[in-house]
Amino acid sequence: MEIYKVGGAVRDALLGLPVRDHDWVVVGATPEEMTTLGYLPVGRDFPVFLHPRTREEYALARTERKTARGYHGFEFHTRADVTLEEDLARRDLTINAMAQPGEAAAGEQLIDPFHGLADLRAKVLRHVTPAFREDPVRILRVARFAARFADFSLAPETLALMRQMVEDGEVDALVAERVWQELSRGLMEPRPSRMFELLRECGALQRLLPEVDRLFGVPQRAEYHPEVDTGIHLMMVLDMSARLGASLPIRFACLTHDLGKGTTPADVLPRHIGHEARSARLLQDVCKRLRVPVDCRELADVVAREHGNIHRSGEFGAAALVRLLERCDAFRKPARFEDVLLACECDARGRLGLEEEPYPQRERLLAALRAAQTVDTAAVAALAQAQGLGGEKIGNRIHDARVGALETGASPTMLDIPR
Repeated sequence: MEIYKVGGAVRDALLGLPVRDHDWVVVGATPEEMTTLGYLPVGRDFPVFLHPRTREEYALARTERKTARGYHGFEFHTRADVTLEEDLARRDLTINAMAQPGEAAAGEQLIDPFHGLADLRAKVLRHVTPAFREDPVRILRVARFAARFADFSLAPETLALMRQMVEDGEVDALVAERVWQELSRGLMEPRPSRMFELLRECGALQRLLPEVDRLFGVPQRAEYHPEVDTGIHLMMVLDMSARLGASLPIRFACLTHDLGKGTTPADVLPRHIGHEARSARLLQDVCKRLRVPVDCRELADVVAREHGNIHRSGEFGAAALVRLLERCDAFRKPARFEDVLLACECDARGRLGLEEEPYPQRERLLAALRAAQTVDTAAVAALAQAQGLGGEKIGNRIHDARVGALETGASPTMLDIPR
């Protein structure tokens, strides 16, 4: 029984990056031997065990054989005679197909049958063997690694293989949960735009997110978008969200905020009147198809519907500001509203030459919210009820009180709200 450290832990140690997780492969053991040693079995598709002390995952060396389309179409073999090289051969990229004995330090006793170290030094993402084509998830993983290692290039033969996989329909067999898992991880990488650019280059973006794919080549008004192309703008917005350290819900909102521009009639371009409402409708289709989590879906919906109004809010008077805050549900969910504003800031600064421009709408709207929150809504409601009012009329009273608070109680941070 031999234990090896494999994959990302070896790669990241060689790059001098922090090692967050360790992957271990056990060669020459059986499931029965693992359990006898105190390892806890957890694998469903193939034998994976938790270490009795560290709780890290240890997988038996395995090979795999393609039996059907899609991510689940594999048959796994985990015999005790499966070699380490056979296990490494089934991995996606050469930089992830290196191993070291369990106690070896970084770079020591490196086992590198597929020349991953050379590709690491050359900064190339390259598939290990032609068996890469058997698992469509690898297309998403390669795109995600491109977003993580922004200065790495993709080997031409790997790109050609990915294109062939798309043409063969492998991507169409991916399950929604796995697509979302990889997309969400890619969105959180340092340069998320590269994930979507690579998916587009191999043809997978059109199959997985046609709403995003159709944005490329769609013109916008140059006075607002010096970069002109909507797809280019979207990539700049995503990278700005990474630069500003945004959370996943914010980054997903950035990805989907302009979907409606892809359906603007050609005779109207480069204007995009009403694209916000179209974006919100298309967003619902995306979320349903990919089973997007509720927090991501709800934040993205507000940003899609209201980002134009938030950008223009410097022109709004007190009544219009309160209506905007109400539509954004800012009084019930102020923390989410701050996320909405950060997504809008990413949108505003994700434009050619405007990356360093300030976004005063953010502080102005937060100041307006603070002023409106000074209203004692319970007291206003009680007074309205005492006067025989109910339902919608109580809501109107609260709305009017908030407008009044903005008009009369402005602090210096209100930035001169027009009255």
